[in-house]
Amino acid sequence: MRIERVHEAHPRETAWTIAAYATPVSDRMWVLTATGATPAPVLQELLDHLADGDGWDTAVGALVDEKTVAAATQPLSEAGWKRTVDGRWIGWTSPAGDAGVRLDAFAAQHPSQNLATWTSWAGPGPDRPTWALTASPHTPSSLLADLSETLAHGTGVRHPQAAGRERGTILGTTPPAMPTVAASPATSRSR
Repeated sequence: MRIERVHEAHPRETAWTIAAYATPVSDRMWVLTATGATPAPVLQELLDHLADGDGWDTAVGALVDEKTVAAATQPLSEAGWKRTVDGRWIGWTSPAGDAGVRLDAFAAQHPSQNLATWTSWAGPGPDRPTWALTASPHTPSSLLADLSETLAHGTGVRHPQAAGRERGTILGTTPPAMPTVAASPATSRSR
């Protein structure tokens, strides 16, 4: 497994790349990317799942089939997300329309190419997301299901919880604003 982080990435460009290999010198088994604006709870779910080490349930060389799709998207169906089919795309969209998951059926049938087969997104639409994750065909369906669960129950606008109530985080569709820092005179150190 290799996790690569680009710290200077634009919020809508790839900042995280996670790739799994059978051996240190083999070709990638699967790859998942996340943009710089991907919310921390989504990244935390991803890292927690990888740390558990039990998510290697998609056989390399196998095509994405109905069982894999059902397992990966069950949380979305249970949460009432709308399923659509548009040519090569199968999509699930949140009731508010501010998040979704897309499966590229064409890419799913070409597993040796590690094409972006799955796209999870939040924002105005899948072609203009505020943030997005992409995954290749052999990305474990249990990992995709965990990410779908986080997405299905965590999209919307960030709301602070009132004191005394259970704390929770709702994932935002817009990245947080960058803090402003006032310029200060340079200081020097001398010995």
